[in-house]
Amino acid sequence: MTSLLTVEDLSIEFRTRSGTVRAIEHAGFQVHPGETLAMVGESGSGKSVTCLAIMGILDAAGRVTSGRIAFRGRDLLHEREACLREIRGRDIAMIFQNPRTALNPIRTAGQQIADVLIQHAGLTPGAARQRAVEMLGQVRIPDPERRARAYPFELSGGMCQRVMIAMALSCQPALLIADEPTTGLDVTTQAVIMELIDEIARTERTATLLITHDLALASEHADRIAVMHAGHVVETAPTQELLVKPRHPYTQSLIAATPGPAAALADLAAIPGSLPDLRREDLPSCRYSERCGRHDKACDAPLSPRLLADNHSVACRHPL
Repeated sequence: MTSLLTVEDLSIEFRTRSGTVRAIEHAGFQVHPGETLAMVGESGSGKSVTCLAIMGILDAAGRVTSGRIAFRGRDLLHEREACLREIRGRDIAMIFQNPRTALNPIRTAGQQIADVLIQHAGLTPGAARQRAVEMLGQVRIPDPERRARAYPFELSGGMCQRVMIAMALSCQPALLIADEPTTGLDVTTQAVIMELIDEIARTERTATLLITHDLALASEHADRIAVMHAGHVVETAPTQELLVKPRHPYTQSLIAATPGPAAALADLAAIPGSLPDLRREDLPSCRYSERCGRHDKACDAPLSPRLLADNHSVACRHPL
């Protein structure tokens, strides 16, 4: 199957006062039309940074040092900013993990959706306002006419997230990036938001890149899962295969640390150690090696993912 998005050999670093942070190193994955790929890993593993690079909105201190981000065959890293502005919002849209800070506090919900439609769909202001109300209704916001006139501070966290979803999907993008879309929401609202994303993605045949630290959430909503650790993509596989037969020790540890509905506290196993300091000059080839019980001298050699079976790749010298 031809991929919609292909990330190859992506490396990103940040210049800081305390040193250079090698946040992403030789990362690679694909997203196919209509599928949901979940990217999972601990906080600080590089999931959100990867998405910001795809969108072309990295912090000024960050820079891509190598790699390719191909969307429909076009390398986004070599596109002009004017072209990227056209692609963002129209072809690739993003739901940010904190909608209150992502939304403009001095513009109403309806105005912000209308802005996207005027910019990318070429609608007149009147038509854009009407379409914005329709989009708010589509994401199940009650009384959308009134909510369209509300400012973000007048809406709940769940409502703000629905506004973000309406804005992201208003131009029917081919790829939706959802960065921790349920952060800070109660359990009931989380379920509603994920059901909404699933339903719209299925109806519109939109590909989704779901960023989450919650492996259980990924298992419910993703077709495939890519596991990240300290800036490396260490394993990629179809969801059920990865859950039943994880091949990377880190993936196995993540699964063991994920609570289930019937699991007791004693059944959970904490992942030993912590993420390495990415400013270190002596970072090992496998950044999980210092936490891994299977580590030996062979793990210190340069490492890249290898295909173990159809659609199942792992970056490990001693896969399980």
